Amino acid sequence: MTVSLLSLSGLKAGYGDFQALFGIDMTLHAGETVAIIGANGAGKTTLMRAITGIVRPSGGTVLLDGQPVHTRMAPDILEMGIATVPEGRRLFPSLSVEENLQIGAHVRKVPGPWSLAAIYDLFPILKERRHHPGTALSGGQQQMVAVGRALMSNPRVLLCDELSLGLAPVVIRDIYAALPAIKASGASIVVVEQDIGQALKVADRIYCMMEGRFTLEGAPATLSRQAIHDAYFGVRT
Repeated sequence: MTVSLLSLSGLKAGYGDFQALFGIDMTLHAGETVAIIGANGAGKTTLMRAITGIVRPSGGTVLLDGQPVHTRMAPDILEMGIATVPEGRRLFPSLSVEENLQIGAHVRKVPGPWSLAAIYDLFPILKERRHHPGTALSGGQQQMVAVGRALMSNPRVLLCDELSLGLAPVVIRDIYAALPAIKASGASIVVVEQDIGQALKVADRIYCMMEGRFTLEGAPATLSRQAIHDAYFGVRT
């Protein structure tokens, strides 16, 4: 039987009087990669923030291995084993690459496969640049630092928000080439993407999101391109 590691039920969230999520139901199984696709403004980033406690849900539940997450604060959620690679990377400009990476292990100090040495094996360019300021790197290298920082907490669930945003195709390829190794290390992955093609390449299952709701869910092989297109752009049949 497939284990449900992360489970969302009826999740609602927003900002003040603005509601961004309308009753989201989602599962992430152990060892699985799930992609959430949708246009800009669909609610994808709000969903990531609600899972990680940055935005407080106004309804519904988030469970990790059956334990409530939605009632916890963001540092507690990280300590439980949910780490995020945020949209825009958000490195600390005053810190070096290596110091930015070490920050990731500060809250959650648990045994696991990810250490500085393991991150440098995954992204060798970061070892070469480890003493450079994090924000002095190229956009792709900064994204590698953001991924490495999240992995340093040895997460059970890794949330990746818009990994490809603003990056050249060759750089996107290098970033996504790291996902199999991350998955093999034992982490389950949620990838948020606007790029449908990229999402279909890496995901075991996809959810399509529009206006704060899921409009389609399934394994890529079972979903036609037309069905995905219609769910993404809101075409009604």
